[in-house]
Amino acid sequence: MENAMLSLLQNRKSIRHFTGERVSEEDLQTIFKTAQRAPTSINGQQISLVYTRNKEKLKTIAELCGGQTHIAEADVFVGVVIDFNRTSAIVESVGRKHVIEQSAEGIMVGAIDAGIMIDHLQSAAGALGYGTTCIGAVRKNSPAFTKLFNLPQKTFLALGCTIGVPSERAKSAPLKPRVALDTFAMEDVYESDKVKKGALAYEHTLKAFRDKTGSGSMPTYAEITTNYYADVYYRSTAKDLEEQGFAFKDE
Repeated sequence: MENAMLSLLQNRKSIRHFTGERVSEEDLQTIFKTAQRAPTSINGQQISLVYTRNKEKLKTIAELCGGQTHIAEADVFVGVVIDFNRTSAIVESVGRKHVIEQSAEGIMVGAIDAGIMIDHLQSAAGALGYGTTCIGAVRKNSPAFTKLFNLPQKTFLALGCTIGVPSERAKSAPLKPRVALDTFAMEDVYESDKVKKGALAYEHTLKAFRDKTGSGSMPTYAEITTNYYADVYYRSTAKDLEEQGFAFKDE
């Protein structure tokens, strides 16, 4: 018998084409209730969600994220917020000073928990038949999002997620291949040579996939990683974090 959860996770893909149909309010609250069960470091629950289905806001968000029109076509946008404002309230209630947002560890905790949260959001939405895409480009214009969502000090919008009813075109799109499993999951020790060879092999795998599916505009693995990782593509993230009360240090 097929396992529904494994099937859902193994067939996950980014959805950027929507029908325009509405995500029901009941389903949306179910998605949020499910996402809230995601684990957080020390059960600190230092993640909050800010969402909108306002069409004008969706258009603004699409523009702020570099003109990603599919965001405006989605029914819902969810912002995943690192929220040390919440934990500050409880720490200060017992007469202590909250300082974790001033550390590299604090930023790591927030970023990791945000990533876990987005996975739960997407899985819950997918289980109900909706499509999603992670949006990292919210960090392209962090101050604008801080204002748009009225984010206080000690909070930071880490990433976003669209939710909508996927079009037939989107649902039928083939899954992109991944690097070879043995170069991804390694027993006992990390094998650098195997990982590097796997990366080079994946370049050919993705090219073959592109040719087979007629996805001529899709960049190869070398093209997409070089376009982003041979440069620092968002150069104000440190400053944006600092303006929200964060610091990256070990003290």
